[in-house]
Amino acid sequence: MPEEPRWMGAQICSQADAEAPREALRFHAQAVGAQVRLDAERSTAFRHATFHDGIVFSQRPVQPGERVALRLLWHEPGWLGGLRVGFTRLDPARVPAPSLPPFVCPDLEQQSQTWAAMLPDGCALPGDVVRFWVNRQGQIFARVNSGPRRLLREGVLMGAPLWAVMDVYGTTKAIQLLDLTGNNFPTTMPRDLSDEALPGPKASAGEECAICFHQVANTRLVPCGHTHFCSSCAWRVFRDTARCPVCRWEIEEVAPAGDPLVLGAGEGLLV
Repeated sequence: MPEEPRWMGAQICSQADAEAPREALRFHAQAVGAQVRLDAERSTAFRHATFHDGIVFSQRPVQPGERVALRLLWHEPGWLGGLRVGFTRLDPARVPAPSLPPFVCPDLEQQSQTWAAMLPDGCALPGDVVRFWVNRQGQIFARVNSGPRRLLREGVLMGAPLWAVMDVYGTTKAIQLLDLTGNNFPTTMPRDLSDEALPGPKASAGEECAICFHQVANTRLVPCGHTHFCSSCAWRVFRDTARCPVCRWEIEEVAPAGDPLVLGAGEGLLV
């Protein structure tokens, strides 16, 4: 049998490499803002306090055209501005966490080759899925759910590895990276977050969610204040009908029960 030309073998290897599945995106474990808490899988980022120090990065570079998908988990009223997304040439593996500035815009942009923008106010709500990406022309786009494509930023310098960067800022309290590499794209609403380990605890007698009768009733619906539901069921109701099952008031927020930062509609401190 004649020997296979070397160039053909190289071409086959190149094609196999190009088609190799990408590693699912996760948050970088060490390069996080001072207020960020990650879950064990590094798929969820929660800002513990204040409205800043919420910078997070992807754990690997993102290719041009590759979608970074995340779900907004928690909206905290009382602040101005929300989630910022973008890309950076700054390798998070070489960034000591204490050196991260409070804000991606403009602080990190001024310190490094970083390009980011805030999502327009009101375009993304808790439960919504946001996809953002950079094309080969250096333009950053975003899409919320199945809505229109939005141009967020231009002028990204291409030709070098780019990591996704996100700022869990202001009204955005928690986000979850979604896995687009396989068939396990989440279709159900995730649980709310707290400083406790995820997922939420099983209920004991008298603490059960009024819908699933399994998880602890640990959320509060705003503005009506009813606290009969676990976070999974509360988010599902918010997504499907946005009305409290008890009193039928329109739901504006889903927050942890007893959270002192949760205020009535129209209240809150603007910073």
